[in-house]
Amino acid sequence: MKNIQFPINFKFKITSFANDFTATDATGNTIAYVKQKMFRLKEAINIYSDESKSKIDYTISANKWLDFSAAYSFFDEHGQEFGKIARKGWRSIWKASYEIIDQLEKKQYTITEENPWVKVFDALLGEVPILSIFTGYLFNPAYIVVNSEGQTVVRLKKMPSFFGRNFEITKIGELDSDDDDRVMLGLMMMILLERRRG
Repeated sequence: MKNIQFPINFKFKITSFANDFTATDATGNTIAYVKQKMFRLKEAINIYSDESKSKIDYTISANKWLDFSAAYSFFDEHGQEFGKIARKGWRSIWKASYEIIDQLEKKQYTITEENPWVKVFDALLGEVPILSIFTGYLFNPAYIVVNSEGQTVVRLKKMPSFFGRNFEITKIGELDSDDDDRVMLGLMMMILLERRRG
């Protein structure tokens, strides 16, 4: 996923039992097909080149618990680990918070939810019969990726849609090309976890 052409769009399938989605770039080309393995005790995510699923480019798997926080390691096609994303457990109860860590165990980026109240209102309206089908149009959470200098580099936002299945990633600041894969895989894992939380 080098030289990514922003914006990137994630579109979840609604006809599948698996938690899977397609990622396309600004030109409409598929850059990844993400499939979460079902019924696994530990999280297991395959990232394919496209929907044919003929080639696995990356995998993400639950690693261990760090300070009450789940960590998910990134592996390339050769099985080499090159980073991870860690969810900050207690901090994420109210406002989603994750850290992207490089292969040297150094924190590079932080992903945070912009406005946690959006999630609260979405959950409340989701309990109202009939109105619940419109929550995908009314409440759309957004997440920002901030580098070690406190600068926002990328923003992910849920787009208005039925079933909340469309997301868009826009580039705001400068992102080191060596970090493209880690940031993109981190956002993929984060959105799978956040959708499951509601």
